[in-house]
Order: sequence, then structure tokens, then C-alpha cells
Amino acid sequence: MLEISQELVDKMIEHARRDHPDEACGVIAGRDGVPERFVEMENAERSPTFYRFDSKEQLKVWREMDDRDEEPVVIYHSHTATEAYPSRTDVSYASEPNAHYVLVSTRDETRAELRSFRIVDGVITEEEVRIN
Repeated sequence: MLEISQELVDKMIEHARRDHPDEACGVIAGRDGVPERFVEMENAERSPTFYRFDSKEQLKVWREMDDRDEEPVVIYHSHTATEAYPSRTDVSYASEPNAHYVLVSTRDETRAELRSFRIVDGVITEEEVRIN
């Protein structure tokens, strides 16, 4: 289960809506599995159907997390025209087995859909999201 603050959920949704029609992406860093620090990242692909972290930006962010004794608790991105469910490409790029992979769908302009998954060795497991 992912426990996350309303503030962090709002930031992910805001980022997804702002970058629409392109996919948005980023990380929420934290300690001991607790999401704390929102890190908005640039979609190097600038695409409505695919996201990729810029490699230099990702290296900088991961080094910063190491320096702060943090880990990527949440890795998030948006889907602009489909449901909030990992694509085959999303699964193939999932490389953090301890992370919660959060997807935000912005296909409905009036309501954002947010879901969380664990992706380990190509296996997708949806998990409950508890917002506090």
C-alpha cells in the first residue's frame, strides 16, 4: 500500500495537467518508504505517448537522493489518452523494485485518475493508495 499526503498527490496531478498533452514525469524521494520530497522532472521525449527521464537530470537527482540518504519512493508519470495502467514500455523501464509506480491519467479534463503499482521482474501488482 502507498500512503501519501494530499499535497504530494495534488503536485503530481498539477504537473500532469500542466504538461498535457505530453506525458509528465518525476520522482518523490523519501526515507523508509515514506514519500516526502517532490522532484518534478522533464520528459526528455516531450511526447504524448512516452516518457523518459533526461539521463543527466536523472543522474543529478539520484546523486542528490544519495547525498540526502533518500530513495525514490514514488516514480510517477502521466498517461494523456489512456487509463492509469502501466504500458508494456512502462514495465520494461521499471528498474526500481522498491518504488511505487504511480500513474496519473489526464484523459478526462474534469477528473484525474491516479493509481499505484509495484512492478518487479515484469510483474504488475496494483496496490491501494491511502491519501492522508
